[in-house]
Amino acid sequence: MVDSLGDSLDRALEGAFTRRIPQSAQAQMKYLVKQLKGTRATAQALGISQRTVERYVSGKLKRPRQDLRGRIEREVKKRWQPQVRAKARKKAASTGGLVVSTRARFGFTAAPGTTDDARIRDITQALPPEFADRLFTAREQGATERQLQQIAAEGLARMYFRANNSRAHGLGVEFTDIEQIQIEL
Repeated sequence: MVDSLGDSLDRALEGAFTRRIPQSAQAQMKYLVKQLKGTRATAQALGISQRTVERYVSGKLKRPRQDLRGRIEREVKKRWQPQVRAKARKKAASTGGLVVSTRARFGFTAAPGTTDDARIRDITQALPPEFADRLFTAREQGATERQLQQIAAEGLARMYFRANNSRAHGLGVEFTDIEQIQIEL
């Protein structure tokens, strides 16, 4: 399965966590019930019955099936340590920026009538805080994967291909066929 840019952004923020998420299904379910203020809301978020949630909370059920385990963990991580997540996001968006490591297809359009065929490249590039801010803001506002890729492509074009806009002015960069992507704060 190919990584998505949105998932990579989420994992980068999870790297800032100071404590591990709850490990047992019961502890994770109790956390979700507390965060979502009830078993009904938790059941709706996970796509299971309210009674199933109650069984996990009471400890009668202990081992969720693999797909449910993944949904529970994803929901817990979404809500875990919001202040730590916000602080890491603020630092990346104001002073730190982020580092994008990717293996993807890059193609170019330059001056009228010239073009460079796309090819797979491995690139690791630091992006300035403004692109970190744009990526995190777009992710929060529910941007599509394509929109996130467009923002990342603009950042990579500016910093990697145009050397912070000091050369190759007017060079357009296409960022497609992502094989792997990792983002670090």
